[in-house]
Amino acid sequence: MAIDVPAGRGAAADQRRRRPTWIPTVAAFLAIAVCLTAASWQHRRMLEKEALQTQINVAAAKPSVPLPADVADWNSWRFRTVTLTGEFDARHQILIDNAQHGGRVGFDVVTPFALDDGRTVLLKRGFVAGGASRSDLPSPPVPRGPVTIQGRIDIPTQRYVELGEHVPPSGPLWQHVNPQEFAQATGVRVLPIVVKDLGSHAAGLALDDALPETGIEKHISYMMQWYTFAALAGGLWVWFTVRPWLRGRQRR
Repeated sequence: MAIDVPAGRGAAADQRRRRPTWIPTVAAFLAIAVCLTAASWQHRRMLEKEALQTQINVAAAKPSVPLPADVADWNSWRFRTVTLTGEFDARHQILIDNAQHGGRVGFDVVTPFALDDGRTVLLKRGFVAGGASRSDLPSPPVPRGPVTIQGRIDIPTQRYVELGEHVPPSGPLWQHVNPQEFAQATGVRVLPIVVKDLGSHAAGLALDDALPETGIEKHISYMMQWYTFAALAGGLWVWFTVRPWLRGRQRR
């Protein structure tokens, strides 16, 4: 006995069998392309950080020398250990907000240091914990008279994320170290670098003489995650698109 299948149902079933397979294919290849692009970017960042870490290690291994004069590009001196001789300018000392050290929140203390040769450089002396309130700013003492300091050169970044319009600081509390902005605000012309104090002239401030970490492991982890996502997208495409297509061909 023959059973007639309604034409509408047969057409619907045939349409389901013939639904386009290019849509999941395009989606899968787009997902794979995005993941591989992100992984490639993380790989480039990893190589950049490796080069920076090599620069840090090589610079730190070199012996300490007097702060050079007539430097055209301070990037070649970044992370080098140098000796400074001169006096602190206590009147223009500033505090850098939102600093952390050993789980405590406070301020980084930055003081201008007038060199014997007439130049002035900003010296990052160390960390001081915050007071009971924001209105109670600490006032770390400053050594008097000529001193010789050993420190490490760094170049402050100019890329900061700020909410709202930037307002130049006018008091002792600053958000970032910016030698150019410091010179404009105080009238004290300083070198475009910051020297981190590594010696015993912190006057009770907490010192952190560890070399900076570049975070290479983070980029390796993100790169592997994106490669895993790309492989997962490819595997899902094979399972849900290629596999049914091959099984259909085998039934013919």
